[in-house]
Amino acid sequence: MAYTSSKQAAKLKQSRQGMWSSRWLFVLAAAGSAVGLGNIWKFPYIAGENGGGAFVVVYLGCVLLVGIPIMIAEVMLGRAGRGSPVHALRNLIESAKASSFWRVIGWLGIGAGFLILSYYSVIAGWALFYIWQMGSGVLVAVTPDQAGKLFSNFLSDPFQLVFWHTLFMALVVWIVSKGVVKGLENAVRICMPLLFLLLVVLLVYSAQSGGFEQAFNFMFSFNWSEMHLDGFLVALGQAFFTLSLAMGAIMAYGAYVSEETPIISTITTVAIIDTSVAIASGLAIFPIVFANGLDPSSGPGLMFVTLPLAFGQMPGGMVFGALFFLLVSFAAITSAISLLEPLLAYLVEEYNAKRKRVAVSMGVLCWTVGLGSVLSFNVWAEFYIVGDKTFFDFVDYVTQNIMLPLGGVLIALFAAFVVPKEVVAEQLGLRGGFVSIIWNLLIKLIAPLGVLAVFCYTIYTTLYLPMTA
Repeated sequence: MAYTSSKQAAKLKQSRQGMWSSRWLFVLAAAGSAVGLGNIWKFPYIAGENGGGAFVVVYLGCVLLVGIPIMIAEVMLGRAGRGSPVHALRNLIESAKASSFWRVIGWLGIGAGFLILSYYSVIAGWALFYIWQMGSGVLVAVTPDQAGKLFSNFLSDPFQLVFWHTLFMALVVWIVSKGVVKGLENAVRICMPLLFLLLVVLLVYSAQSGGFEQAFNFMFSFNWSEMHLDGFLVALGQAFFTLSLAMGAIMAYGAYVSEETPIISTITTVAIIDTSVAIASGLAIFPIVFANGLDPSSGPGLMFVTLPLAFGQMPGGMVFGALFFLLVSFAAITSAISLLEPLLAYLVEEYNAKRKRVAVSMGVLCWTVGLGSVLSFNVWAEFYIVGDKTFFDFVDYVTQNIMLPLGGVLIALFAAFVVPKEVVAEQLGLRGGFVSIIWNLLIKLIAPLGVLAVFCYTIYTTLYLPMTA
């Protein structure tokens, strides 16, 4: 089968799914997919625990050498294939006369995105719950024990978790059912500017809390002595996961990108926005934590126990605490819609189905799978799938540590060695010379080896270290 130019493919698919109205709406959508719950609490904490500024420098290097190349490859594959991840890969495989094995990339992305959304919706529901708790004044002047008890009581109540899980999933389904322009675009056009605005407001508020200098030192003091091999691999893993790579989302979004949009500079912009939000979140969160003498290393509890406690002790904390969880919810929504879109696009294309019907059906199915995660925190808390992993732990482990890294390696290898060189050159605007050399070095060697290192390290720490302890 002769190669069909991406312009011809665009004409073929454009009327079916739609296209981004502008380059900047794609930037906002891709940034919205990348900016999620992990950016807001995980990055600042792991930076402070792994050498502060030293970790940030290593992390930025990993984003540049591993994250951005794979993200560029995903958008390139989506735009060149002009379809959902499964169909885009199928089109490219046929044009390159390659092995059908490579179709696994599309299925891995769609499957991982669906499974991640099933439990992501549960956790995002917690943020919706805390908007109400902060805004209603329940957490004003609470003690540490009271804040912890509120959260534990909430988790132990499956009916409350199901309610907020249902509400969040309904919002996601409603948005994606409306299509690219009326649904996805309108959501990011509203949510992302509000997210940035709320982040600025919280930055100003936290700067006046009295703990800003301590927080800045926690995140940015260059403690190279604390930067060990583990820290490098953590930075590498965070660089990969923070950009929503190998979940099918970026490839699906790439299918809606116009031919005039320069992929390399656009994706670089997305990575800058994602990293900036992560850093700004740390500078908004940790001054409040330090000003109240609280523990900055409490992981997920930082968001749902430590921060509510801190806001509850501060003047105006009721309002700004509600704004913080509103910010978290916006970040969660923009990420969640990108997780459902790849599967929805595939089913609409494959079966010529109505988008709204597919969105509702897949939303209900995803919601049902999410009930396993809901019950993992209460009724099924002592029910283990493998070892000491509950349903929630197991799904999280399989997606984050197996499906995504494996998909990332395959994406890099497919883009590097299977996609015809003329397609890559056309999509990325490569004209040979130094830029082409750098691209080939990154996508053929550095990026796949980097993700493979994260994959091997995770398996090693999970399987081998417990046996030697």
